[in-house]
Amino acid sequence: MTAPHSHDYCPNLPKPLQGPRIQPLPMAGNENIADLIDNVYAASGFNGRRLAEAAQLFSRMIRENATIALTVSGAMTPIGMGGPIIELMRRGFIDFIISTGANLYHDLHFAFGQPVVQGDYEADDNELAIQRVARIYDVYIGDEETLEATDRVVIDAYRRFKHEHPMATSELHWKLAAELAEMAPHPERSFFIEARKLDIPLFTSSPGDSSLGMDLILPRLRGDTAFIDPLKDVIEATAIIRAADKNGVVQLGGGSPKNFYLQTQPMLSQILRDPVPMDGHDYFIQLTTDAPHWGGLSGATPQEARSWGKVKDALTNNVVVYSCASITFPLLAQYVLIRNEARPLKRLYPRLPELSERIRKIALQAAQKPGHMATSVEPD
Repeated sequence: MTAPHSHDYCPNLPKPLQGPRIQPLPMAGNENIADLIDNVYAASGFNGRRLAEAAQLFSRMIRENATIALTVSGAMTPIGMGGPIIELMRRGFIDFIISTGANLYHDLHFAFGQPVVQGDYEADDNELAIQRVARIYDVYIGDEETLEATDRVVIDAYRRFKHEHPMATSELHWKLAAELAEMAPHPERSFFIEARKLDIPLFTSSPGDSSLGMDLILPRLRGDTAFIDPLKDVIEATAIIRAADKNGVVQLGGGSPKNFYLQTQPMLSQILRDPVPMDGHDYFIQLTTDAPHWGGLSGATPQEARSWGKVKDALTNNVVVYSCASITFPLLAQYVLIRNEARPLKRLYPRLPELSERIRKIALQAAQKPGHMATSVEPD
């Protein structure tokens, strides 16, 4: 990490006062975003310094070839955050994604050129409802022009591929993206579609809780065997983590995607009794506005996660930036895009069957050990 104003260290002062001295922040010469973060934010305090620490940690994750997950909650894609995600994926800085279904669904509007526009957070929502316009704070989305239009293309795409067996959401998204890529006038604007091109798995931890899940209802009611098996997602995500030398995550908000990623470590140690202990994830970055003292998942700190065995160390390689991700995520993304060379894509999706088979073998081996909770399980 950069040590700002190193010439201002004061070794003769009491030990707590021997750190880098804060000075008026130098703006000249720091017009580049990455320089601004390293030389201005890193030399400041509060969440400005946390942002610099997160940016530098993200770079270290990339340089140390960690398998990096992005978790996405909140309304990130309706405000255009698919753009930074696409660039990070293309450069090999994101290896798999766990998202709410809503963010995946709203991402598709851009591929089809459907209107998502800036509005007013002080709008008259009764009037918007009459005009059939949905509001996400200060963003407007048309019911017919955008939501129903997206539903039509998604439902049509669902009908185009066979649902021969219960699918993990990774497979559902893979097949759906293949169809949408052929239908969309602007497929390059969607990280959902781009992820398939780059072999990046996309998971949704609660697949029924979005329009993507709702759009599966019509095929189901008409007799199509469109079944989702969320336990396959758990196995596949755990398998990705188990196969990596180092693991790290960038979390936009909290919610279900946050824990879906973090639970892979207890899945290995607590449930599978993996004989090769990993002892938690190596790197943790969260961009959140949620405070920890309410006891909610979204505000839970990495220190608390350490007590569950979800992160490796309570004190190092963990950064929480308490600020709106609409501000911090583009800065974080731009920093690593400037500071790091592209790295080879891990292309994890085609490897999921192989990696999942490793998990199955671990489970069967553990089940044969005396005293294990699953000793009654018989191997195939």
